Amino acid sequence: MHQQIADRLTAWHAENLRDLPWRRNPAGARDAYAVWISEVMAQQTRLSVVVDYFNRWMARFPTVERLANSDQQEVLKLWEGLGYYSRARNLHRAAQIIMAEFGGRLPRTRRELLMLPGIGEYTAGAILSLSFGLPEPVLDGNAKRVISRLWDIDEKIDLPATERRLWNLSRRMVEAAALPGAMNEGLMELGALLCRRRNPLCGACPLRPCCLARERGVQNERPVRSPGKKTPHVEVAAAVIWEGVRGGSRLLISKRPEKGLLGGMWSFPNGARDAADKDLPASLERAVRQGLGVAITVGEQVTTVDHAFTHFRMTLAAFHARIHTGIPRALGVADWCWTTLDEIDRFPCPVPDRKIIGALRDQEENA
Repeated sequence: MHQQIADRLTAWHAENLRDLPWRRNPAGARDAYAVWISEVMAQQTRLSVVVDYFNRWMARFPTVERLANSDQQEVLKLWEGLGYYSRARNLHRAAQIIMAEFGGRLPRTRRELLMLPGIGEYTAGAILSLSFGLPEPVLDGNAKRVISRLWDIDEKIDLPATERRLWNLSRRMVEAAALPGAMNEGLMELGALLCRRRNPLCGACPLRPCCLARERGVQNERPVRSPGKKTPHVEVAAAVIWEGVRGGSRLLISKRPEKGLLGGMWSFPNGARDAADKDLPASLERAVRQGLGVAITVGEQVTTVDHAFTHFRMTLAAFHARIHTGIPRALGVADWCWTTLDEIDRFPCPVPDRKIIGALRDQEENA
């Protein structure tokens, strides 16, 4: 059965592969660097969004060497808006390791690839099979769904034992393939295009004769997932601190610590509301004092921004503010600086802060 599935996927892949920039290589074999970048960008991100980011990235950092020699802030700025910024930091650090320890070439073994920051089992398998033609398995969300239906796996997909079974089945399939990269990519593409999460297009599927879930009429019940947990909601306040009085020419931004959410990005000083705080301005005063060592006076609200992260939702309220006591110091932040609305675009900022910047510019235009 593994051989039949591998052959069918490979044949389907040759006729149905979507045209994407990292898949274009007239010379034949895929460039390992391009595969690596595209696979990391595609984690938790729609491919339609990835295309423009990939093209800009390859124009700025066309080689591992160029990436390794770049400044981290430049890397984060180019990644701005794509989210999950640890991916960009890991790419930068991994490129430096590749230059120092592997002569500027991505390793060709799973063990060595897994030593690099940000490369896990799936990304290693994708690089090895797509770039080097090695029979190494992949297991992304699409592949999990296809395999769960092919073998009608009724155990919860997020259990470690089920994960091991899925990896084993993926490996047996790719080891039976004449073209491991094509089979792996076909497996993932099939999940994206036909074997969809809801209402799979079984009538057009090349694996229909092999699919136990379809045969038993339970394809919409696979894979089996554990009940989802309620997503927490967090209230956060941000301070638009003007130099002098509101309307001054410069405002203060702070750099987030390297480790933690949005590490290395620049944002308006902020803090989450604590149960002990009477209101959001009180939360903000406490956060700025702890992060920058200054006391602020909070003024009127600028805007409110709703944003969803992986594990929680956030409502961010931004307020005009000014310093009334102290000189800023980097206490709970990595760095800080004064900038202007014209200059702030030089800094890599998260999406919520970009929305605050937009609101400030609207206020400036309408003043």
